[in-house]
Amino acid sequence: MSDHVTLVFDIGKTNKKLYLLDKNLRELHKQYVRFDEIVDDEGFPCDDLEAISSWVVSSTREILSAKKYTVRTINFSTYGASLVHLDAEGNVIAPFYNYLKPFPKRLKDEFFEKYHGEANFSLITASPSMGFLNSGLQLYYLKYHKSAIFKRIDKSLHFPQYLSYLLTGRLTSEFTSIGCHTGLWDFRKHDYVQWIREEGLAQYLPEPEPTSKVIPIKHDDQVILVGIGVHDSSAALVPYLKSTRKRFVLISTGTWSICMNPFNDHQLTKDELEKDCLNFLTMTGSSVKASRLFLGQELREQAMKLGEYFATPYHRYKEIVYDHSFKALNTTSRELMYSYRHLGVERFGMTNAQNEDFSIFRDFDHAYHQLIHELTDLQISSLKLAIGESSIDDIFIDGGFADNEIFVQMLADKLPQYRVQSVEFALGSSLGAALLVNPTKESDRAMADSYKPRVHLPSKTTKSGN
Repeated sequence: MSDHVTLVFDIGKTNKKLYLLDKNLRELHKQYVRFDEIVDDEGFPCDDLEAISSWVVSSTREILSAKKYTVRTINFSTYGASLVHLDAEGNVIAPFYNYLKPFPKRLKDEFFEKYHGEANFSLITASPSMGFLNSGLQLYYLKYHKSAIFKRIDKSLHFPQYLSYLLTGRLTSEFTSIGCHTGLWDFRKHDYVQWIREEGLAQYLPEPEPTSKVIPIKHDDQVILVGIGVHDSSAALVPYLKSTRKRFVLISTGTWSICMNPFNDHQLTKDELEKDCLNFLTMTGSSVKASRLFLGQELREQAMKLGEYFATPYHRYKEIVYDHSFKALNTTSRELMYSYRHLGVERFGMTNAQNEDFSIFRDFDHAYHQLIHELTDLQISSLKLAIGESSIDDIFIDGGFADNEIFVQMLADKLPQYRVQSVEFALGSSLGAALLVNPTKESDRAMADSYKPRVHLPSKTTKSGN
């Protein structure tokens, strides 16, 4: 029987995952599940909160009762911008609204007329105006659009804290969930924003506690420490903050590429907001500057177009070796050879191709090199927003693009002033959640042992990329 095991639930929009980790934070067991979406009270798709809750409780009970592992700690990492509303008896009394649900225009106009406009809201809360993605506005929506439900609310919990509540019965809140573009937090005053108090909504929100807080529960004669949960983007930063003493930016890649800089605490500017930049909070309540790019989706769509044109399977791009002799076809970095649907290139002063002409490329490989050249230029523009005036030593790249040798090497070539490193923490945000409830020297040593970044030197120094 393992003597110290951590159970982590990592809840994404698509995959719901369960991990058991040993005392060295190595994987002992994993489970991936998916739940079919249901619809809310207006017919819009949403996660099946009841099914997810039942799975969390039953899985925990099953693991503890089996006694194969001695579970000492439990924690939760979930997506953000989602609130669970409870009545005085602790029952869920409202649909689990999807953050993609359209926000009623009438309510939106009314809100911003009352509270001095979108720009003022965004600058104070470091949250671009995004409707239901500003989860604080979900409470406003219930107050004025679903008054019968609203009158029954006793407390509203962020998703990670609700899952913790299922096991502990404690009503909590913490900084990473409050600070993820919720519209709830005044980044200047470091407190809940004034509009929440004026609307009488603060009473429904627990006061924030440290994200590393644990709550003891008993199972048989055993005490288990249960964390209060963490927002997944912030959890992804934890292993890096634990692993290095240097100042860094993390580029977390996948469908979205998100640059996160925990060393830039400057207030968000109007220009940064317009370029899809925002701030969120770390576990300690300090500010992180973040910028976003819909990079993975764009790469996939462009590769599919190239595959069709060159009669080549589009996923061949994963096998292409970097040609260091490649020369970009752009006459300037502002004139793009591709037309990008998802990247908003204009915000970076660039111009989409008016008419894409793939005949100018020799073959699929040549066209793909040009595509990555342009995507890395756009990535660097987004990265500079996150860096701002801060002093940074390292650029870490994790997620799907960390294995894209051409992408990473082009970044290294274009950013010789930084040390560009690709890193693979296979457990991602789950590892961060586990570290939060295991703040021991042993876990820190385990992190150091598993931390094996690959440094990519500029090609002019070495052509090996190692």
